[in-house]
Amino acid sequence: MTNDPEAGFTGSPSEKPEGVRKVASDTANAIKREANAVVAGAADHPHTASTLILGIGALAFSMGYLLGRSSATTSRRYWR
Repeated sequence: MTNDPEAGFTGSPSEKPEGVRKVASDTANAIKREANAVVAGAADHPHTASTLILGIGALAFSMGYLLGRSSATTSRRYWR
């Protein structure tokens, strides 16, 4: 064991990330910033946020229903 006070984790890495690690870190930071912006916007405008969520859900349900319905209908009969 060393008596050096600077040995061990200091809270930040000694080397800055490079290459793929830098891109991944930048992307993670951007996603966190955007998520915080969405949360702040939803907190400021709760009625608009809930209307958007319900509208997107209704649209997705309708599209799924129509796609499922169109794939189930056939003009051919399998019995005679």
